[in-house]
Amino acid sequence: MEKIIGSYETMFIVNPQLSEEDTKAVVEKFTSLMAANGEIESVNEWGKRRLAYPINDLMEGYYVLVNYKAETSFIAELTRLFNINDSIMRSMTTRV
Repeated sequence: MEKIIGSYETMFIVNPQLSEEDTKAVVEKFTSLMAANGEIESVNEWGKRRLAYPINDLMEGYYVLVNYKAETSFIAELTRLFNINDSIMRSMTTRV
């Protein structure tokens, strides 16, 4: 069966209460996972930004935007991993 490759953009927000080292570790964990299952085009770390509304009583978050190509089946697994990680406040993946 032929693998379907698509272009995706994922933004995720890391808890700002983590130390700088822990934040870098979380970002590295997910970007390396994306690289292992696809091809990363760009990683933009926006840093700490103010949220539009409070999430878990926090008004800031560490934003990361990743553009990459991957199989469609990988997106469901990535979403599952974002949901079970307590360091990730929110995530969203869109097809480009």
